[in-house]
Amino acid sequence: MEYVAAKSTFCRQCGRSFSPSAPKPELKLKNDHAALEELPLHRKLESILGRQRYRVVSCFECKRKHEVSDAASSTNCPGCSAHIDLRDYKITTSFSRSIRTRGDVHLTSKGELNSTSVICNSAVIEGKLRGNLECENSMTINLVAKIPGRISAQQITVERKSDIQCFRRVRVTNIDIKGRMSGEIIAAGSVTIHKGGILDGNVTAKSIAIEKGGMFCGQLVIGQANLTQGELLPGAKAPEKKAETDIPLGAAQPLPAT
Repeated sequence: MEYVAAKSTFCRQCGRSFSPSAPKPELKLKNDHAALEELPLHRKLESILGRQRYRVVSCFECKRKHEVSDAASSTNCPGCSAHIDLRDYKITTSFSRSIRTRGDVHLTSKGELNSTSVICNSAVIEGKLRGNLECENSMTINLVAKIPGRISAQQITVERKSDIQCFRRVRVTNIDIKGRMSGEIIAAGSVTIHKGGILDGNVTAKSIAIEKGGMFCGQLVIGQANLTQGELLPGAKAPEKKAETDIPLGAAQPLPAT
């Protein structure tokens, strides 16, 4: 089974790429070298040397994982037949369409991403980000700007020249702050503030490390990522949880402790 608009696919048995509109298996090409000439240079070398790299991707719908060739631009889930985009996106101008890919996204300094939802493997953010961004693996932020949307990733790195202000909660496993960041962080793992790094905001994480020369200003909850501030106060009733959309951006916040 293949996606009806697929231009290329690969054999689940041997891993070789082919076109769904190619001749049937019983019809052989007259010249095998002619087929090689239509391939890009790196694909020719892979065919000649018999080397082909693979990676494991998961389905967006059923979360089933399977191997695909590194050269493939799309595939279909062997479990539910859902289409999976594997392309990389490099954004150099204004872009407003939603992205859902297992490839990488590079938002250049001249680019502007206004998509309401972007899901990718890894991302490098150097331009304006106005929508929500979810990375399966890593995210590198290198810009001076305000980020109104939600961002989440396994690993986030805020570079030294960065100065970002996040209006919504940042959900991450581990985060390294080398520049300046303002916002609320919920980390399932560790928060590391490197020398010269500044973090202004509330943090809920399993651990935090502040190097000499780093600075942190805000409220801190360490040990459990799901522990709320109300649970720390003895005899006080924990406040009801509100959806993030119900909290106005300009609402007054308690004064942070330094």
